[in-house]
Parts: sequence; structure tokens; C-alpha cells
Amino acid sequence: QVQLVESGGGLVQAGGSLRLSCAASGSIFGINTMGWYRQAPGNQRELVATSTSGGSTNYADSVKDRFTISRDNAKNTVYLQMNSLKPEDTAVYYCNAEDLWLRPYWGQGTQVTVSS
Repeated sequence: QVQLVESGGGLVQAGGSLRLSCAASGSIFGINTMGWYRQAPGNQRELVATSTSGGSTNYADSVKDRFTISRDNAKNTVYLQMNSLKPEDTAVYYCNAEDLWLRPYWGQGTQVTVSS
């Protein structure tokens, strides 16, 4: 089992920045991909950004050039630096990890609210 604990959400004005962190613990040796998803009220959960253990990254078009995902493998932690935030970025952000057997794990979520 893998446990994921997120931190760093909050309230910020449009144009501001936030940095989310997600620390993994437990059976982490098999983790390959880590990433972030978000879910706004009334919407489905959507991919924000992912990062593989090999260093490949993938971003949703809506956040490209504004958000940056990074990993510290020594700390088993993934980060999401969010700049130039917009009100439409308001959502609960969930950390996700996927192991080598493609089993997904989820954090409890952290609220990000961007005021206009």
C-alpha cells in the first residue's frame, strides 16, 4: 500500500502562485508515475500534470506554461508549482501515484481557491 499526503492548498488572488506538495510513504519502491488531478464542483476529475520516474512530464493544455511538476525521489515527494492562477483553477487537487502494476493511489485532496 502507498499513502499520499498533500499540503499547500489555500486561497489566493488571481495572478498569484501556490505550491502543492505530496509526500508518499509505505510501499513506495514500485511507484512509477506521480501526478496531480483536480476536480471542480459539478465536474469530473481531470488530469493536471504527471511525472514518471524516468523524468517524463505531461500537462493538461489548460495549465501548460503556468504550472510545473517536479519530483524529489530522495524524499518521495512530488510538487506542483502553480503560477498565474486563474479563477477557473479553483478545485480540489488530488495527488496520484501509480505503481509498476498500474495500481492507482490517491491522496485526500487539498482545496485551491482562486479569487477574481
